[in-house]
Amino acid sequence: MKKLLSTVGIASVVLSLGVSAPAQAGSPTTPATVATAATTSAAAASAFSMRRQFAREVVRYGQSDRGVYHIAHVRELQYRLRWAGVFSVGVTGNFGDITRAAVKRYQRREGLTPSGVANHVTWAHLLRDTVRHRSAVPEVCRRDGWHACYDRSMHQVVLLRNGNLVNTWLVRGGASSTPTRRGTHAVYYRDRDHVSGMFGSPMPYSQFFDGGEALHGSRNMTDPFYGHSHGCVNMYVEDARQLWRLTNGKRLMVTVYGAWD
Repeated sequence: MKKLLSTVGIASVVLSLGVSAPAQAGSPTTPATVATAATTSAAAASAFSMRRQFAREVVRYGQSDRGVYHIAHVRELQYRLRWAGVFSVGVTGNFGDITRAAVKRYQRREGLTPSGVANHVTWAHLLRDTVRHRSAVPEVCRRDGWHACYDRSMHQVVLLRNGNLVNTWLVRGGASSTPTRRGTHAVYYRDRDHVSGMFGSPMPYSQFFDGGEALHGSRNMTDPFYGHSHGCVNMYVEDARQLWRLTNGKRLMVTVYGAWD
């Protein structure tokens, strides 16, 4: 699989995600150099933010998506490892030996340290590698400004700023009787602690873009590929918060496209 991060891109991601690049073979190492590198690495690591490009929480052995209030992004990791071609068993939401081995295979292929931990740098590679149907993203999404674009067929939202991909999340949309409507609209109302007046269910980090349809965190979704909403775009609560922190206070355009799934 062709790597989507060039050497320069890898360096940029490494720097932006607060991880020191490995020293080149044969380069001189002195106590001062080591001390400086350690200080720089610590400072960079402390500066990591979920606002970074392709940021996701660290996922490691023993974690699991135990329920809607305990999502560790293990299912997402397994789906993306499958799409990357290194994970061929069922998606369970439990990070065990098979998942750790798959993470190591992917890390080796990408030239990363095969730790078996899905750290920030690993996620940066994996998310960029597994944006599906990239060529199908509408041209409107590539215009200046902030754009959240939802592909109904892929259960995928991509966030772009001025045509540059910022992040991507797995989501679910409306059922066949209440499909999320296609089109492009600006977010017109936001409510961090919204509760549905019709269904009485919490809709944290709601960003409304078309009538009653909103991007929001869901307290009912554990797997984005199972079940549907009543028309809104359901996200994991942590992901909806991440999108909120990136775009709250900004003009956000939302485009819904693709066949219903």
